[in-house]
Order: sequence, then structure tokens, then C-alpha cells
Amino acid sequence: MGKGAVVGTAVVVGAAAAAAVGVAVVSLSRRRRRRREAEDERKRKAAAVIEEVEQRFSTPTALLRGIADAMVEEMERGLRAEPHAPLKMLISYVDNLPTGDEQGLFYALDLGGTNFRVIRVQLGGRDKRVVKQQYEEVSIPPHLMVGTSTELFDFIAAELEKFVRTEGEDFHLPNGKQRELGFTFSFPVHQTSISSGTLIKWTKGFSINGTVGEDVVAELSRAMERQGLDMKVAALVNDTVGTLAGGRYADNDVVTAVILGTGTNAAYVEHANAIPKWTGLLPRSGNMVINMEWGNFRSDKLPMSEYDKSLDFESLNPGEQIYEKMISGMYLGEIVRRILLKLAHDASLFGDVVPPKLEQLFILRTPDMSAMHHDTSHDLKHLGAKLKDILGVPDTSLEARYITLHVCDLVAERGARLAAAGIYGILKKLGKDKLLSDFSQQRTVVAIDGGLYEHYKKFSACLEATLTDLLGEEVASSVVVKLANDGSGIGAALLAASHSQYAEVA
Repeated sequence: MGKGAVVGTAVVVGAAAAAAVGVAVVSLSRRRRRRREAEDERKRKAAAVIEEVEQRFSTPTALLRGIADAMVEEMERGLRAEPHAPLKMLISYVDNLPTGDEQGLFYALDLGGTNFRVIRVQLGGRDKRVVKQQYEEVSIPPHLMVGTSTELFDFIAAELEKFVRTEGEDFHLPNGKQRELGFTFSFPVHQTSISSGTLIKWTKGFSINGTVGEDVVAELSRAMERQGLDMKVAALVNDTVGTLAGGRYADNDVVTAVILGTGTNAAYVEHANAIPKWTGLLPRSGNMVINMEWGNFRSDKLPMSEYDKSLDFESLNPGEQIYEKMISGMYLGEIVRRILLKLAHDASLFGDVVPPKLEQLFILRTPDMSAMHHDTSHDLKHLGAKLKDILGVPDTSLEARYITLHVCDLVAERGARLAAAGIYGILKKLGKDKLLSDFSQQRTVVAIDGGLYEHYKKFSACLEATLTDLLGEEVASSVVVKLANDGSGIGAALLAASHSQYAEVA
């Protein structure tokens, strides 16, 4: 081969190599462009989902005022006992709330789940208030939750009797007086007097034959008799009414109590002559505590999204407790999970594969949501660690973490603002939403109990700010929202005291 041929071949080979390099460069450039386009499309889809959530979860003040008006309307329907009214507005038969003058030894039994508490308190009147209190918590054996009524109440009465036997010298029962008990029973009950009520249905994992339709106070009283325990049930209450009683004992200006925990409910003090369905003699106090059961509030004004609708449809009680499903601790984390699942499916928020754990119902609890929401680190490392621990995502992008934070913010803010609208509705029903005719305003206190309000600080701060916005600065300056711990326990004992058989009748 001649020199020219060799050179020619080299030129051809060089050209081919250059062409190959050129093709590779073009191919790499195309891949990069496709990746950029795919990433841009992914971001566009994520932005579209977030924009839709922002719109659906929006709660402008005008909407909240409309929800409050709807709450007042449903309260009035419930007080008239209209058929199909979502708010039952149950008459608690509590017409005397604690005043601070109560004296003596009183017990409480708080039954609301798989544990119950027994409490005793020595009250010393206005000067000494609560002199001493003690309590014990008891777990209910699982087999008793599905056994017979007699077995369950005998177990409870036996534990109560053991607790009474440990009564020390700091507690004093005057000679000739019977011990009295406040019974917090946090299951659906049709109350017929301050110390009687028939069970409507068991919930929270209980399934006991022979109790539905029976008077739960009579069941407990018979069990105490079988244990040789001389004790009278002076008051049957639910936890919200107990919280109101405990709140009123601590502060005489408390007019309503709200539970914001795993579930939600509210109770307030109503004028007895404003209860059309009340058929008995008007109480001497002129007032009656109403247990609203407000978790079942529903209105077409509530901003239900596709996530709320699917949650409700897949729940154990579709069509019920709509308000509760939008504002309470049982459901906020689940709503966040559903939005993140949509982002994972539509916008590959956590990578090309949807994390399998993200498909699991209720895997994201509200306390975890709260912990993520309160992450103040610059790179949201704590939020990222939660996503790894809970959803099994080994590595999340900073963008995914900030989107998750924003979703938590949207869900918590909506829940808090809707809860504030409900409280505003109660204050409006009571005429506490405006100045008096002389432009003054009496101090008004809202007592709130529950882990959601107590521990989820961004939720509680948003609720309080929203209530101020709805009331206006001038009226809001005289409305106090305060934490009321352990209402269902101490409150029941206080109601036993204020409805004692030995109480002086005014």
C-alpha cells in the first residue's frame, strides 16, 4: 500500500471517529434535553397538583363567616329537634356548673377507651379549692371488651373498690354521708337525667352484648353493690361536658369547651328558654349545658376536596362526622398522606417508584405531621428523616421536602381555620361576637382540651389568629382561649359535687 493510500485510510478513519464522537455528543445532548424536559414536565405536574390543593383548601374569611352562620343555623335546628339535623345538641342535664364553693370528698370514673381512670379529689371551698387529688389508670383486659356487660362493669367496680380502700387520712368523708361519683362515659348515650342514660352503641373496639339500650349508670351501680361499695353516681357526663365543668371551676367566665384531639366535640352553656325541645320545668339556674356533638356538622359551605371525599368514602362511617374528618387529629395526617400520594403518582415526588408504604391508610399520623411541620432546619433534615422512617424513602430531594412542608401547612391551616369558624359560630349563637349596647364587652373564655391543640403549636396559633380575625380586634381583646387539661377527669368529680345529693338548693 502506498503512502497516499495509508494517509487516505487514516483520513477516513479519523473522519469516522469524528463522526462517531459527533453522534455521541448529539445523542448525549438529546438525552440531557429529554431529561430536562422530563424534569420540567415533572415540576409542571407537581405545581399543578399543589395549585389545585391550594385552591381547594382555601378558607377566606368570608367563607369562614358563612360556615359560622351555617353552624348557628344547625345548632338552632338541633335545639328544635328537627328531623335529620346533623347536630344532635344533646341536653346534658347539667344545669349547675361548679362555682368554686364546692367542699368535700368526691370520686370520678373516666371510661372512654381501652383504659379507664379512677380519681378522687378533696375540695376545700373557695379559699382552698382542690386540696388534694389522686388517680390511678387501669387497662381493660381485651376479652372484657367483647364479653358481657356484667363482666365489664364488675371489673370496673372491683378496681374502683380497691382504689377507695387506699383512701388516706388527707381525704375526709363526713360521718353519715355516702361517697359520690362523677361518671365520664365517652360512648354514645341517650341521657335521660343528670345521673342516667341509655347506651346507643359501643365504639372504640368494644362489642358487648346486653348493654345497648340499658342505663349505664344502673349497670355500674349494680356492679358497685355486688362489690359491697357504698357509692352513688351523682353525675353522668361526656368528656366535653367534663372539660366545660373543669374550665368553669378554674375560671368563672368560661362559656364553652372544645375538644381538639384525636376526635373533636364542643359543649356550651345555653339559656334553658332557648331550647324548644326542652319539655321539663326550667332549671333554677336558667341554664343548661348542651353537648353539641359538633363533629357531625356538615354544610355545603365546608370546602371538601377530592381527598376529603375519598377519605370519607373509605372510612368506617361514610357520610358521618364530616367536620371531624376535616379538623381533628385522627385525620389530618391521613389527608397529608393522600396529597403526597397524588404527588408521587402524578409528579414522581419521591422518585420513579411510588413508595409502597405511602399507599397504606393512616400510616402518616398527625403527631408525625406536626413534627415535620415544625422543622426549622435550613435543609429540613428532620422532615427528611421522618419521610425515611415512615415512608421508607431513603433519600428525598430538598424540593420534595419543601413541598411536603407546604402540604402540611395547607392541611393544618385549613383545619385550624375551620375549627376557629366553629368556635366563632358558638360565640355568635351566644351573642358574644359583638360589643354590648354600651360598647363594652364582658370577658369570655373558651376552654380547649386535646393533644392536637396542646401540642401542634402551628395549628393552635393559627386557630387563635383566625378567631381574632373573625371577631375583630376590639371584641377579640376580651375573648380568651385557654388550655384546659384533664377536663374529663377532674370535671366529672366537680360535677358530682355541684349535683351532690347533699348540695344546698338555692
